[in-house]
Order: sequence, then structure tokens, then C-alpha cells
Amino acid sequence: MHKVDLLLETKEAAAREARREREKQRLSRIFNSRHRTMGVDMEALRSQVEEWKLRVEMEKRRDETYGAEQVLCDRVAQMLEEEERQRVRRLHQAVQEFREQEQPPHTRREWDLYNPEGLRLDRPARLSDYDPRCGPASLQRFAGEDLALPTRRRLQQCRSLEDQRAERQRARADAQYADTLEDKKRVELDLRAQQLAQLEEECRRAKDLATADYNRAQAAEAAEQHRLACQREQADNQAEIHNHLTGQLLTEDPAMAESLLGPHRIITDRWKGMSPKQVEAVWKAQEEQRRENQRLREAERQREAEWEAQRQLAARAATALEEKERLSRLQLRRGLDAYNQQLAQEQRAQQQYLQREVYTNPPSAQYHLQFNTSSR
Repeated sequence: MHKVDLLLETKEAAAREARREREKQRLSRIFNSRHRTMGVDMEALRSQVEEWKLRVEMEKRRDETYGAEQVLCDRVAQMLEEEERQRVRRLHQAVQEFREQEQPPHTRREWDLYNPEGLRLDRPARLSDYDPRCGPASLQRFAGEDLALPTRRRLQQCRSLEDQRAERQRARADAQYADTLEDKKRVELDLRAQQLAQLEEECRRAKDLATADYNRAQAAEAAEQHRLACQREQADNQAEIHNHLTGQLLTEDPAMAESLLGPHRIITDRWKGMSPKQVEAVWKAQEEQRRENQRLREAERQREAEWEAQRQLAARAATALEEKERLSRLQLRRGLDAYNQQLAQEQRAQQQYLQREVYTNPPSAQYHLQFNTSSR
């Protein structure tokens, strides 16, 4: 109970001290003429509004310029992608046409291996005695029977020459077609490079124009701010000179520091210091505060001593109660043990009585077998 009261008193004292500190800070802010201003500077507010509007307009124009540049770049990228798709499509189409025209299946060397009409168009193993297909493994013609050897060799040479001529013609046609494709690709790349250079030049010109406009606006804004600053500084200097010449601050009159709010208040920016009487009064007040603080510390020390004595008494009382409770538990435990022993003796006597006197004729197995032997 006493501890709870002490905590509440401590919290209330801390709250009072916090309120006093906030009040001191508020008074220091109110009576500090350097941090307190009277009225509003309308010219400064108007200049700030104009500067804000100009800055917003410049940001809007800059965003519009960047947006136009982004749209232009997107269009250029789309044009380049479309050109690339068309080029790939034309290249694939040209390759497919070349395959269909110059590389049909029947002109390939291995056509006889997978010709679907090969079996139907195949000839018999031997048409005559001079069939050139009849070799030693065919068992159709043996050694000494090759009568068409010169004719066969001549035909083989002619066929080889024709194959070589056709191969050279195909190679020449492939080279010409590759050169044509290379020339077309070079012309297309030159045209695309020219278009990209033109687009880059247009983008650079637009960016230079936007940058020039922005720099001119910044220069005009800086010149206007400098002019307004010079004008404000000149007006402030003139006002300060006028106040010094017409005011009573430099006269060092003690009456200038007296406030109209009361005799105990002063104007801090005109106050020249305290008088000897005021200094003596401050010293006396400080001495009274020191004595009051000493008295409070003595009272606090006395309260702490009383609390310490109460804590010691409470600790001794708690120790005595714990010892008394321990003895009570021990006595109760002994009583329960005696009662349990008595109950155990009674139960043993009851069991002995039942076994010796009551259950003298226990049923045997033959007794249980006589049940459920008939339908009755």
C-alpha cells in the first residue's frame, strides 16, 4: 500500500516538473524578441508564389519536351523493328524460293535411296549380256565376259564430266545469288544508317531548343530574384538607418526597458542590466531556495530511513509467518499419515474378515460349466 502511494506521488511530482519545464520554455519563446515576428511580409509571399508558378511552368514544359522526345524515340524504335521483321521475312522467302528452284529433291545425289517410286521404276537384275550393272557379286556375269568395258568407261567419263559441269554451274549460281543478297543487304544497311542519322539529328535539334529555352528561363528567373533581393536589402538598410536615427535605443535610458504590462516586466532588447537592489534580491531568493532544498533533502532522508525500518519489520514478520506455516504443514502431514495408517489397518482387517468368514465357499469351474447347457 505504501509503495503504491509512493509511486503515485513520484508520478505526480514528475508531471508537475514537466508542466513547469514546458511553461518555462513557452515563456522563453514568448519574451524572446529575436524569434518572435509581428505581421506577414506580403511582398515575400507574392514573390514566392511567382517563383513557384514559374518553376511549375518550367517543369511542365520540360516534361512536355521529354514526352515528345520519348514518343519520337518510340516511333523510331517501332520503324526499326518493322524493318528488321520485313528484312528477315524477305530473307526467309528468298531462301525458300532458292531451295524450291535450285535444290529440288530429284537433283540430289542420294535421291535414289529415298525415292518413293524407286521400287516401281527399278529394272531387273540383268537386261542383257552387256548390262553394266551386272558385277561379280551379282552372279550374272563372270570374269572374261565383260565385252562392253570401253563403252562403259566412256559413258562413265561423260557422266562424270556432266556432273562436274553441273556442279560448277550450281556453285557459280550460288555465288551470284550470294553476291546479290550481300549487295541488297549493304544497300539496306546504308539506307537504315542514313535514316537513323537523320532521326538522331532531329532529336538533337529538338533537345538543343528545349535546353536553350530552359536556360533562358533560368537566367531570367535568376536576374529577377537578384533584382528583388537588392531591392529588399536596400529597403531594409534604409529602414534600419531611420530607426536608429529616430529611436531612443541609443540614449541608454533605464525607463526605456520598462514594459507597459506591469512594473515587474521589462523589454529584453532595451534592458541594460539589473540594479544593485535587484541583484541583492536575487541573492536572497537563491539563499531561500538553497535552504528549502536542504530542508527537502533532510525530509527525504528521514522518509527513506522510515521506509527502510518498515521494510525490515515486514521481512521479519514474513519470516515468522513462513516458519509458522511450515510447522502447521508438518503437523498436518503427521496427522494425515496417522489417519492413513489407521485406514490401512481397518481395510486389511475387513479383507481378512471377508476372506475367512464371508467367502468360505468359492465357486469352482464345474459350477460355471452348468450354465448355458440347454435351451431353458
